[in-house]
Amino acid sequence: MLDMQKNRSVATWLLGCGIVLSGIYFLSNADEPQSSIAPHAIQHTNRLALEKSPYLLQHAHNPVDWFPWGQEAFDKAKAEDKLIFLSVGYSTCHWCHVMERESFENEDIAKIMNQHFVCVKVDREERPDVDRVYMSFVQATTGGGGWPMNCWLTPDLKPVVGATYFPPVDKFGRPGFPTVLNQIATAWTMDRASLVERGDEILKALQQHFTPTETNEKALGPQTLDSAYVAIASSYDEALGGFGSAPKFPRPVTLNFLQRYAVQKTAKKEHRDQARNMALFTLDRMAAGGMYDHLGGGFHRYSVDQFWHVPHFEKMLYDQAQLTIAYLEAYQVTGDKKYELIARDILGYVLRDMTDASGGFYSAEDADSFFEHGKPEHGEGAFYVWDQEEIIALLGNEKAKRFNRFYGVESSGNAPQGSDPHEEFTGKNILIQRLTLDEAAKEFSQPPKALAAELADSRKKLFQVREKRPRPHLDDKIITAWNGLMISAFAKAHQVLNEPRYLKAAVDSATFLKETLYKNQSKTLIRNYREGASTIDGFVDDYAFLTQGLLDLYEASFDITWIEWAQDLQSTQDRLFYDQSAAGYFSATGQDPSILLRLKEDYDGAEPSPNSVSIMNLLRLSQITANDQLLEKAQKTLAHFSESITEQPSSAPQMLAALNFSLVKAKQVVFAAKAADIDFQKMLRTLHRNFLPNKIVLLADGGKGQAILGKQLAFIKTVEPIQRRATAFVCEDFVCQLPTADIAQFEKLITSQTSN
Repeated sequence: MLDMQKNRSVATWLLGCGIVLSGIYFLSNADEPQSSIAPHAIQHTNRLALEKSPYLLQHAHNPVDWFPWGQEAFDKAKAEDKLIFLSVGYSTCHWCHVMERESFENEDIAKIMNQHFVCVKVDREERPDVDRVYMSFVQATTGGGGWPMNCWLTPDLKPVVGATYFPPVDKFGRPGFPTVLNQIATAWTMDRASLVERGDEILKALQQHFTPTETNEKALGPQTLDSAYVAIASSYDEALGGFGSAPKFPRPVTLNFLQRYAVQKTAKKEHRDQARNMALFTLDRMAAGGMYDHLGGGFHRYSVDQFWHVPHFEKMLYDQAQLTIAYLEAYQVTGDKKYELIARDILGYVLRDMTDASGGFYSAEDADSFFEHGKPEHGEGAFYVWDQEEIIALLGNEKAKRFNRFYGVESSGNAPQGSDPHEEFTGKNILIQRLTLDEAAKEFSQPPKALAAELADSRKKLFQVREKRPRPHLDDKIITAWNGLMISAFAKAHQVLNEPRYLKAAVDSATFLKETLYKNQSKTLIRNYREGASTIDGFVDDYAFLTQGLLDLYEASFDITWIEWAQDLQSTQDRLFYDQSAAGYFSATGQDPSILLRLKEDYDGAEPSPNSVSIMNLLRLSQITANDQLLEKAQKTLAHFSESITEQPSSAPQMLAALNFSLVKAKQVVFAAKAADIDFQKMLRTLHRNFLPNKIVLLADGGKGQAILGKQLAFIKTVEPIQRRATAFVCEDFVCQLPTADIAQFEKLITSQTSN
């Protein structure tokens, strides 16, 4: 599901151009019915059976004559003068499964599809460039978007019709998929000129929208951050946490901005305090609700209601990575151990269920699974929900009484009527923390410590039983970009929690990517791996997110290898994706003729935009290398997006975090020490105990790392320990305070106010 504010903005802009979006050709579907899943015997095999993508393989035995995205399909469409039916999704997408069962496995519907169209399937995680182009069209023409995303294209790949999910039959005044297929096939035969003309008109408008000839640059400063705070605060749910109404997404980029705004000295104190409170309360409510997996750790994708109660049960790697950092930063800010424990639970889940033996991290786990082994009944959340009687039988009456009260388990099920669209939840319970530990201890007249131990033991027993259930489908595709985000999370966790296994996980992933998904000769990345590296070149998010991960990994390990690779990746990213004429980074290289629009992303949604991350990478690298060209590129890119982030500041919170970094005098913390020095390790723990987002950390160890850094940053050459003791230099623009080997004095220096 996509953020509707962005969707409306594109559609509104097109309407302002005089483009009419109504008619049978432009269909949006908000109410999506549920159906059951049943396995079927293999009667058909199509070309997708030769693919590696789990999503494409899921459709390999449909009666639909599917093609993968490529020249064979395009040539067939031209030769037969047919529209291309493009269907985009991903393997853990619940509504993609629903439409497959209802329509793509239906022999009669498949016959219509095969007769009138050349049918193409795309995994959006493998080919985000394809998805972005046609999702932009769907958003513009319907005002909404999501997956499955279905679009009809001319043989030269221009979109003419787009929508999301279609039901299999006409009902509730809405056309079913067969009706739509026949209408579009008739329009292509009888009114082709009108259909193509409207598609061309919208495509041209999109090209103008995404590649304007002029950029209206606006002044950026602390006032921009203030405006963003006001915009975000206006949508804050004071009672329940989060922003807006149902459905509620975690959107960690917003929390990142709020935590950084809370230390922005130019902001009003009441605004800083409220920004922090909004972030912390939202984190609290998410962790208490059903979106958090209280037994196995990790977060589900989003809550379908405003209460954080009923989740959409899929688990995405990028959510785990970003939320880990959000909870670690909350721990730094408050010192409250509950945030540490949640971060550890997320990372424990990733290490247990989402990590390949090679070191790479898998993409996602599905929302759907079978209710029982050997039986066909299947539904969303089946792996996670509970009967009250099942818990009583497992724990015994007394422990179950306390557990069920604490986690809101009821005899008739606890999914709220009216907000729960899933029939399979009837009589079932989603674990939701209803009481604090102190409230529960008081209610049950038990010491909090003893009750906490009992609840932990009960959770362990339920987890062991749950592990025997049929597991949700695992998408074991390893995506470079998302691994970059997870490297950042594990590196940050090692810094804050001083946990060597977290550092090892980050190093293992980075090593796997370098050995498997990196071409040394061209210094380019490959998008993903499954049963071998794919043939798809990396996109800008692969470069940006991995570069960020490597910079974070250096600051956690002080292995200069990671900075060297980060610099190489940044150089390649600049060469392949940077807009030399107007600034900013395109999402794709522009070398694939099948991609009709070359887009620049600035919207920070479920994932941060590559441009937001790239700006921060450039700022950090400019500090590390004293390279003014990198600083200038960061400033130009910020200026390029200045209009959008001033007019809709809440749409780009991660870019605003980068703006915040650019406005302050960032601290450079340089240690002169050997990595194994005990005093140095104590200083590191002191540093990372504090929330200091606007800093870089470097190590002058007298060896290779210092020599390499010194070639670009002359200051590093002069740094030496005082009397052979680990010494810290705390600087701004490499104008340093007196060096110190005293830990108490060091903490005073790093926590002193920075000019901003």
